[in-house]
Amino acid sequence: MGRWGEVGGLVLPSACAGCGVVRVVVCPGCREALGGALAGAVRPCPGPAGLPVVHAAAPYADGVRGVLLAHKERGALTLAGVLGGALAAAVRAGGGEADRGGLVLVPVPSARRQVRARGHDPARRIALAASARLRRAGIPARVAPVLRQRRPVADQAGLGARQRRENLAGALEVRPGGLRPLEAGRIVLVDDLITTGATLAEAARALRAAGGAQAGLRAAVVAAPAGSFDSNSAKIR
Repeated sequence: MGRWGEVGGLVLPSACAGCGVVRVVVCPGCREALGGALAGAVRPCPGPAGLPVVHAAAPYADGVRGVLLAHKERGALTLAGVLGGALAAAVRAGGGEADRGGLVLVPVPSARRQVRARGHDPARRIALAASARLRRAGIPARVAPVLRQRRPVADQAGLGARQRRENLAGALEVRPGGLRPLEAGRIVLVDDLITTGATLAEAARALRAAGGAQAGLRAAVVAAPAGSFDSNSAKIR
């Protein structure tokens, strides 16, 4: 396919990004899977030390997996809206609507080389869509991209849980002046996906090390492996 054919495919998709069955951006079935009806607490087993309480909107499988990969790896930026809605549902599942001081969504940053290759930072884009959805629901929310990588890390693909923890140990830090945007609000770390939990644990460590994380630090993601959902908080079909 030529360059303009690829661009056209993003503008006028030939199939659902999740399941490929109909000529829409996201079909009703995949949109429902990302609607947050199954949102609940998740915990990798074994979970890394320092991992905050995490809520996810949906199991990482089938159409949900397809939509996430299309957004992250294939530049289907129009999918940020539906993914942001899913992330907002995960944030609300963690009790975000009860916070009078509002919410500060802190996206986990992608490696700089990945941002260059993809042309965007997926977690940040989804966080912005989620904050807009939360504000429309009457929940004060803003995005504070205060984390950055302090050193290069290896590609996580193919690494086990222990290797991921070692790869990421000490890799993140709060930007200079980054604590100010975190004041007067509950901090929620956000990402598109949790697998072993190593990335979110490192992000939480970086915030705590800078003095920018309260005792009630939480995290929210769009998707997680089905087996990591707490059976008491989410019923996985």
